[in-house]
Amino acid sequence: MHVPDGFIDAPVSVATGVVAAGAVAVSLRGARRELDERTAPLAGLVAAFIFAVQMLNFPVAAGTSGHLLGGALAAILVGPYTGVLCVSVVLLMQGVLFADGGLTALGVNITDMALVTTVVAYALFRAIVKLAPHRRRTVTVASFVAALISVPAAAVAFTAIYALGGTADVAIGKVFAAMVGVHVLIGIGEAAITALTVGAVVAVRPDLVYGARGVTARPLEIRSSPLAPAAPGAVARAEGPAAEPAAATAEVSEPAGATAGAPEPAAATAGVSEPAGAPELAAAPRRSARRVWWAGLAAALLCAGVVSFYASASPDGLEKVAHDKGIDQKAEDHAAKDSPLADYGVKDITDARLSGGLAGVIGVGATLAVGSGVFVVIRRRRATAESERG
Repeated sequence: MHVPDGFIDAPVSVATGVVAAGAVAVSLRGARRELDERTAPLAGLVAAFIFAVQMLNFPVAAGTSGHLLGGALAAILVGPYTGVLCVSVVLLMQGVLFADGGLTALGVNITDMALVTTVVAYALFRAIVKLAPHRRRTVTVASFVAALISVPAAAVAFTAIYALGGTADVAIGKVFAAMVGVHVLIGIGEAAITALTVGAVVAVRPDLVYGARGVTARPLEIRSSPLAPAAPGAVARAEGPAAEPAAATAEVSEPAGATAGAPEPAAATAGVSEPAGAPELAAAPRRSARRVWWAGLAAALLCAGVVSFYASASPDGLEKVAHDKGIDQKAEDHAAKDSPLADYGVKDITDARLSGGLAGVIGVGATLAVGSGVFVVIRRRRATAESERG
């Protein structure tokens, strides 16, 4: 759904640029609260992973393809504010390096693909997990539904922007029907990718999923011995599925399952009297996210460097609608059309498989570097602010 230059007139492009700049500014501040010791190392990887999976166009109808937008995935994994920044970094890299999405339309694309998808998806996700039972399955189902709805929501947002500043004289009703119709189908693919990815992370490390904090936790009775009755009111929280008492007890002290803004375990159990002679809970060491990080990077490189060669070559939903309805009558050449990586291929490399794969790997590396740099700076500012308050 990358909007090229020339689809939207200058005044509306400037207005959406202001909206996008405001959204990024607010997200930079909001991300300080989200980027803790668990999400900060993964945020740059999430941006790189979204870049890679966006290269995997999948067929949705005759002569039409779709690809991941990523707003729902980013918001659920690392938080809505950080999610807006993740998708914005991806769009910036695509526009500057790969001539994908107009530079004058960057504000339109950030507003539509980063802001709208993230806000709609995360609001719906939180509503579902609040009302549904607190189980791991709930996180996966909520991810599917949120991602499914976020894509046609972005199509509606584009139609509204086009109604305000479209450069071609096309009936808005036709644009609306075509855009929403095809993007409902694309939303199914988005939902499947999002649910599979979130479900995979939740299965191994639920504490690393921002949206799952407090959802996958379950009440745990603390017993002084395997045969002793549970002490009244002695309840803690533990991550994950049912576990052996010893393993579950070790998880209690880890803050991974805490919800955002939730009290620390010590505060949560303050005032709860334990039976005489009850053993104290040993502090569990923090679990490293290194394995998840490397697995995610390997998946991103595999998608961008290898699987992308087999992606559908059909135009995506917006390109197809634009061609069929005449929206592209005044489309302009991209300012970066002569980039060495334009159209996701390395210039002067004639082998299509090698050219596309190398471009994808470069894109993953560039997005990871820029995204990680942004999030490291935000994390350091948070740490500085906390030390000053302390």
